[in-house]
Amino acid sequence: MSEKTKGKLSLVGLALMIFTSVYGFNNIPRAFYMMGYGAIPWYLIGALGFFLPFAFMVTELGSAFKEEKGGIYSWMEKAVGPTFAFVGTLMWYLSYLVWMVNISSGIMAPLGAAIFGNASVINSLPPYVMSLIGVGVITLVTLSASFGMKAISKVSAVGGIAVLSLNAILLIGAIIVLIANGGHAATTLDLHALTTSANPTFDNTSIIGFFAFIVFAIFAYGGVEAVGGLVDETENPKKNFPKGVLISAVIIAIGYSLMILMVGIFMNYQTHGEFWEGVKASKYNFGNASYVIMDNLGQSLGRAFGANASGIKFAGEAMQHFMGLAIFLSLLGAFFTLIYSPAKQIISGTPDKLWPGKLGHIDEKTGMPRNLMTAQWAVVVIIILAVMLVNLGGTAGQKATGIFFTILTNMTNVAMTLPYMLITYAFFKFKFNDKINKPFTIYSKPMAVVATVASLLVVGFADVFTILQPLIQPDSVAGTGLNPIISFLTMILGPIIFAAVAIIMMQIYKANNPEEYAALSELSASETED
Repeated sequence: MSEKTKGKLSLVGLALMIFTSVYGFNNIPRAFYMMGYGAIPWYLIGALGFFLPFAFMVTELGSAFKEEKGGIYSWMEKAVGPTFAFVGTLMWYLSYLVWMVNISSGIMAPLGAAIFGNASVINSLPPYVMSLIGVGVITLVTLSASFGMKAISKVSAVGGIAVLSLNAILLIGAIIVLIANGGHAATTLDLHALTTSANPTFDNTSIIGFFAFIVFAIFAYGGVEAVGGLVDETENPKKNFPKGVLISAVIIAIGYSLMILMVGIFMNYQTHGEFWEGVKASKYNFGNASYVIMDNLGQSLGRAFGANASGIKFAGEAMQHFMGLAIFLSLLGAFFTLIYSPAKQIISGTPDKLWPGKLGHIDEKTGMPRNLMTAQWAVVVIIILAVMLVNLGGTAGQKATGIFFTILTNMTNVAMTLPYMLITYAFFKFKFNDKINKPFTIYSKPMAVVATVASLLVVGFADVFTILQPLIQPDSVAGTGLNPIISFLTMILGPIIFAAVAIIMMQIYKANNPEEYAALSELSASETED
């Protein structure tokens, strides 16, 4: 291996990193819990209407701007302009900052399931203990990731392998159960099962249920843009980056629907089924559905191999332990990727003088945006410790904490997906700019128009519904501590506040560096030609 490619991502490493960043195994059992087989058509619609078209856009953009290190910022800046690019990228980056807060505090729950067979063991710890664990997690991940790409890629690879192993066990286990049951699946696959849901909250016959699930499906496919900044970290990027994105996108799109189908082989989710009865009785929920389903797979395998009652129970518990370990490793892999990639993208593409002090500095030795990573660590730690102090106030403090997290989540619900629309628009502009060299193309210009319209419509409708859902379905915010109007307003205010911060930062940079800003704005796309 030459010094030039030493430490860079191989095609397999890149594919695993993308897979780890996007594919969430929990999305499979949760989708089955919400809709049963009825989730499959909408996952396919989400893949065909948003994920695959968007992944192909990312591939073309990443290939055209392979020399640029700023990822999505560089793409949007070259195609549209610096202010547009910074608004979209900062909004996207701040959303991941909130994600880090949530993951720091919650990543130990699956580890608890791995050790004790029950995630509630960790969740039952005092709130201040969970907060201190969260501080420890974000500190450990930030320190480890700051040493460079080698550490990140190794952890991401382990996370990717853990998720793949879960899918392999689900696939092979379901096939064994199907054979043992003489080819009969627990849930009958027919047109009715594919077009309805036993769960009344997400019934396809309800327009509200449809939009609620399509929003979930889009979130399940989110994250491929986060690896846009890895073009320069990839061996032979012109060849391997498009391949890595395409391979991962196809596997993810097929994998979700196939795995949901596998769950139905050993789980009965029709009106006479045990799983449906558990959902109806509130015995199963969004939080424990994954463990319930994997426990059921273990028990079904135990019965298939003729185990006695204690053996069947042991098989179910063993599957829960493995599920917890695999989810912990996959979350850790995603955490390592996302603690670095968004920070690098927003720093690498933007002018140094846009950022206060040395915040925009990239460490030459490691290639890591260490200063920004330190700053985001400080922000996450401050939020976690502030929440811990409020929690010490007893019931009132815990209620206030719950409301705070709800507001924080609301502010990023739309802000996390709105950049997809901005990137899609930037792709449209890029595609019709003949001055830009395009070494790898998937779309013809007419197909680019179709893909752009499809993605904008799918994400746009999902975002509009997400904003309006508290008003048209007030029960959706029951128990959050917010009334529907406040919930509605916080979802609107999030993107507005984030965009305002970006515009103000860019205007300050423009006022202090008029000539540099003018040169940046007038940079001809033809300069990107090779």
